[in-house]
Amino acid sequence: MKDKSPLILIGILFFIFGFVTWLNSTLVPFLRIACELTHFESYLVTFAFYIAYVIFGLPSGKIITRVGYSRSMTIGLSVMAVGAAFFVPAAYTRFYLFFLIGLFLMGAGLTLLQTAANPYAAVLGSPETAARRISLMGICNKFAGVLAPLILGTIVLGDTGYITSQIDTLAVGDPLRDALLTELSRRCILPYCFIVLFLFVLAGFVHFSPLPDLRPSEESDTPASSRIAAPRFWLGVVALFFYVGVEVIGMDSLIGYAMSHGMEASSAKIFPALSMVAFMVGYLIGIAGIPRLFSQKTALILSALASMAVMTAAILTPGIASVYVLVFLGLTHAMIWPAVWGLALEGLGKSISTGSSLLVMAVVGGALLPLLFGMLIDRIGHQAAYWMTLPCYAVILFYAVAVKRRSAN
Repeated sequence: MKDKSPLILIGILFFIFGFVTWLNSTLVPFLRIACELTHFESYLVTFAFYIAYVIFGLPSGKIITRVGYSRSMTIGLSVMAVGAAFFVPAAYTRFYLFFLIGLFLMGAGLTLLQTAANPYAAVLGSPETAARRISLMGICNKFAGVLAPLILGTIVLGDTGYITSQIDTLAVGDPLRDALLTELSRRCILPYCFIVLFLFVLAGFVHFSPLPDLRPSEESDTPASSRIAAPRFWLGVVALFFYVGVEVIGMDSLIGYAMSHGMEASSAKIFPALSMVAFMVGYLIGIAGIPRLFSQKTALILSALASMAVMTAAILTPGIASVYVLVFLGLTHAMIWPAVWGLALEGLGKSISTGSSLLVMAVVGGALLPLLFGMLIDRIGHQAAYWMTLPCYAVILFYAVAVKRRSAN
């Protein structure tokens, strides 16, 4: 294999789990209609998916230590395929729990993939450019995020406005109402069958593609255990928890928020794709600018401040225009994930696998914070519910400033 081959393979994996992850932005409004859910219940989609991260975060690190990175990636892809297969009986029965089980299994497989893939991107090069490499992986991830809502949205959200208008005229328990909902639910069978097939094929490809051993850096004289115990690392875990929560809220709420302003779901599916394009622009800025024009610490500070500004503007902007403002969160969010990963893993040495597992567990923020957001929507409305994100950005900003000050001393 050539020197760049490992990163190319990791880039393919980032594309795959990006595609799977950002299907949720379409599944939330789709299942809310098909399974007749409240906003709170619909955000169990993100809860079931991301709660797997905290349950399987540390076990993933142990699996990697025991069977190696290549086999771990194969296992992760296979588990994701099994989870996607659950969508077939779920769609036939319109049983919400089956959907959630499938999402949980997909999240479990993805946890193992993330734990294995992110360290590769972080350590295959100098620590100063870790955020730049992870940004490159992020472009693969977000390009998949552009395609996912457009493809699935076109298949499952077409003419949902007409269907919901028919459903609203029928009483609960009416056979025609149930038939319409079941027909809508079954639209997701074909795309998820393709996902199952593709994941199994990719698992076989990874299994037979030799990857070099990941050798942790031992450049630091500081014991690895003390690096893990340091406040800087744990602040990074906390910052990542809140970031993933607001990223999921900002992305997976776009279609529902646009629908709350009267837009058809088939048209609203464009907003997550636009936000993903903004993400890719942000990643390109990071790749070009770090470390030549600014450090990853500075990038994190600017990103947190800009995200607070965009969210505040979206909350204060009336009507459908506020949805377009929210799209720009993709641009301001882009450098937060790679910068936090790069800063938190810096200097961990032999404990990089454990540190990666703990950071992956922080993705549970994507399970818990959207549930709170859904509860707030049911009580105070969509736009007002976005206020809850501002304290989350404040935590990220605090971490960025604290790291910059500690480095300056």
